[in-house]
Amino acid sequence: MNGEKAWEGRKGLGMLVFVRKYLLLFPALLLPIALTGCSGTASPSVAETKAIAAEQRQEVDLARQQMELIPPPSKTRYMAVKSLTLWENPYLTVQGAMVTLHVVQADANKSDMGVGGMLRPVGARRQDLNVRVSDLPTALNAVPQDFWPYGRVVAVEEAHAVPASARPEVRRNMERVIKTLNDLGVVVYEWTDSGRS
Repeated sequence: MNGEKAWEGRKGLGMLVFVRKYLLLFPALLLPIALTGCSGTASPSVAETKAIAAEQRQEVDLARQQMELIPPPSKTRYMAVKSLTLWENPYLTVQGAMVTLHVVQADANKSDMGVGGMLRPVGARRQDLNVRVSDLPTALNAVPQDFWPYGRVVAVEEAHAVPASARPEVRRNMERVIKTLNDLGVVVYEWTDSGRS
């Protein structure tokens, strides 16, 4: 009888070792199931995708209609500009994550005396606004008509001193900006480091 109790004790101990040994593996077996179950994202249906695309087209069409209130560009005026510091229309500096919209307010003083001098510097009338490419139509439509002396044309330049690793992103952003401006009916005047294109 004593031997039977010892045998049952060893049998119970063996079962305890077995449970402990494989109990540690149980969470490891559940981990892949838990991770794959939570990683899937719901993709929009075809109808939702079409609705979003139609809404974006409507927004672009509305922005284009608003931009058409600005007169067409005067090529003789903007082609004569030799430096961006003399550019009076809005212009864009394209960066990796955003676009800087440079706006020069119209000079309130209409006389030619002191223009660009110490009392009426052009830089004092310049404002720089950082915007996302997706918000560019809204930002351009917010610029008043009298800030567009050359007409519906925007100078566009890539940011200066961009690290080599960020250049592809800047170039992709530049292409998105040019496409957005073309969709709005705005003439793009691409400015390079050496001057105008």
